Amino acid sequence: MSVKILEIKKENSPAARFIGKKYNTAPNWGEWWQNDWFSILEKNKRLPINDDAYIGAVHIAAGAPEHWIGMFFPINTTVPDGFEYIDIAPTEYAVCYLYDKENSPDFYTMDTHNMCLEELKKLGLKHREDDWCFERYHCPRFTAADENGNVILDYAISIEV
Repeated sequence: MSVKILEIKKENSPAARFIGKKYNTAPNWGEWWQNDWFSILEKNKRLPINDDAYIGAVHIAAGAPEHWIGMFFPINTTVPDGFEYIDIAPTEYAVCYLYDKENSPDFYTMDTHNMCLEELKKLGLKHREDDWCFERYHCPRFTAADENGNVILDYAISIEV
């Protein structure tokens, strides 16, 4: 595996409203670009946990993975027509800053997820089972490759407090 963890930081999120689209199978990023949906969401004030980024999130609901694409907003944010939302309790996350080639498929594997869990364990952190994990596609960390052709993907895992 070529992905490396550069560092791990803890971040807190207050109660959040995640606004976007829900997928019961693989999320469809292509339709987001085709329909320019992020420009609609960007009109609202986002939470600091969102940073300057687009979010791909997943949690377990009714025993199955539920995937989302969207952004984190304050809890009472009005949901634009055509979008869905889910309210999330205040949560603490461990954010793994993953480093690899720009188009590396290794960013999105269970091996990488498990590598992050092992590193969290070494730090004395325990993930919250079946709770939220998300990929934060920060601009420019993820959108502008460095001199080695690598980018940084923020991968957050909810942890017990």
